[in-house]
Amino acid sequence: MTARTGDREGRWAWRLTGFITVLVYVFMFAPIVATVILSFNSSMFGGFPMTGFSLQWYVKLMGNEQVLAAFRTSLWIALVTAVVTTAIGLVTAFALVRFDFRGKQMLSTLVILPALVPETILGVGLLVLIKAVDQPRTLLILVLGHILLAVPYVVLIVQARMVGVRRVYEEAALSLGASRLASFREITLPLLIPAVIAGALLAFTISFDNTSASLFWRPAGVETMPTQILSMLKISISPEINALGTVMILLTVGIPLIGGLILQSLTRLKKRNEPRENA
Repeated sequence: MTARTGDREGRWAWRLTGFITVLVYVFMFAPIVATVILSFNSSMFGGFPMTGFSLQWYVKLMGNEQVLAAFRTSLWIALVTAVVTTAIGLVTAFALVRFDFRGKQMLSTLVILPALVPETILGVGLLVLIKAVDQPRTLLILVLGHILLAVPYVVLIVQARMVGVRRVYEEAALSLGASRLASFREITLPLLIPAVIAGALLAFTISFDNTSASLFWRPAGVETMPTQILSMLKISISPEINALGTVMILLTVGIPLIGGLILQSLTRLKKRNEPRENA
């Protein structure tokens, strides 16, 4: 009887956990689904029931110069952030895994620290700092801030991959006369490519979708996509915002998914070619 009672209680516990999990996911994703659906509503008053299907708000969005300017700004900042962050993260992760030096633990802590501090606190802190040194807010400050936020994630991703790369491969190349730079370029880097691409895509997404820090660091008159959405919400809730939100969702979710599919395809292709090369 005791065992049966325990099994019954265990089943109910799992059912309750599953029910609560479903409720959490519904609470999280229902607004996103509603935003996407309402972006195709023909009525200018966003709400259910829908009066018809229309793409007019996307057409109107493409003609909004303020939105296009914010998109170009966010795209440029995200691309620069991804490139610079990937380079810094790759070098830092390689140094932390392969070398022992004085202050290594402190460097590792400093690199990861921005990921542990809430973005709002980090944004206010940097804003206070640039005000204290009488430094005006510029686009360069905004880019450096985004790099600061994205570096920890790239370092963690590349570092996790770097730990799995055996040192014996590099040592074999060095013993055959290759320089350390050539060994890294020809042996280590190709093995790190999946992590490097994943880190770059994540850095791009973090920068492109950043809101709280950008509010503090952006110069006057410069809008990114998230801050443009906030400024549009202050004026009125237009159906254009639903269309713009849908575009943001597609970009921030679609880019990592596409990157993951590409990496998965490349990995499968490489595995298929390895038996042929060995044969």
